[in-house]
Amino acid sequence: IAMAATRNVMRAVRVFEFGGPEVLKIQSDVLIPSPKENQVLIKVHACGVNPVETYIRSGTYTRKPALPYTPGSDVAGVIESVGDGVTAFKKGDRVFTIATISGGYADYALAAADRVFPLPVKLDFRQGAAVGIPYFTAYRALFQKGRAKAGERVLVHGASGGVGIATCQIARACGLKVLGTAGTEEGMNTVLKNGAHRVFNHREANYLDQIKEHTGMEGVDIIIEMLSNVNLAADLQLLAYAGRVVVVGSRGPIEINPRDTMSKESSIIGVSLFLATEEERHECATAVLNGIEAGWLKPIVGSEYPLEDVAKAHEDIIHSGGARGKMVLL
Repeated sequence: IAMAATRNVMRAVRVFEFGGPEVLKIQSDVLIPSPKENQVLIKVHACGVNPVETYIRSGTYTRKPALPYTPGSDVAGVIESVGDGVTAFKKGDRVFTIATISGGYADYALAAADRVFPLPVKLDFRQGAAVGIPYFTAYRALFQKGRAKAGERVLVHGASGGVGIATCQIARACGLKVLGTAGTEEGMNTVLKNGAHRVFNHREANYLDQIKEHTGMEGVDIIIEMLSNVNLAADLQLLAYAGRVVVVGSRGPIEINPRDTMSKESSIIGVSLFLATEEERHECATAVLNGIEAGWLKPIVGSEYPLEDVAKAHEDIIHSGGARGKMVLL
């Protein structure tokens, strides 16, 4: 009887109040949810950690979940059970997600069936947890919002993290000239190995001049920007005529001179995967799954943490010395 009673509970990270990493509490008696209509229950093997999850946890993000909640969106694992109306998946299928209903920092996670995709056998679960948000965001930023075309020059600002590497791989495969920045030797090597033609160290005082020199003062057509609160004003100086800065990440405000957009008729475009339509998500999924199949889309997993070390993961993703790949919880 004791065994039967414990079987329907799981470990999950719970947030009862907004604040620093210390508000992430692991509980081992959380009820395992049951899938309703058009939902699936996934046994989680790995879950990606994204910077946005730290902003939501701190209470500074535009979207605030109702407390208490479990963070996490990028889950990879195996279907445990399916709700009514689900025909695309069955128990035992390997899958990855771009969103969960119950939260991914847990042993099991509920997700809407239309946010779940088959995980090809080429990828392990750690890599599966590095696909969803990074690659869908990269594709959306480049093509759905940035209108990238083969032959154009793209600068990936902060190219060694999960979204950065995804952007480099996709841009290279689609015929763009890819420039990247990173802050460490290791990060720079990772960027070069994953699609960039050239990489620059954004910790060097004159790296912007190096980029300008490399482009023959013509500038870049698109900048995919991970840290716009630091780089946006400088980005506007790096653009070619009709260039686009696509804002993927920001940690606060910045002052810019709007005249810098007028002189080149350039654009600043914000990206939120959360706002993608069903049709746009389907387009992202098709491109990503084709890339995995073709072999050029290979997620790079960076730091790995057991669920117990979730607070350390949240600390490190914001304060570590330089990203290299996607951070995952196991």
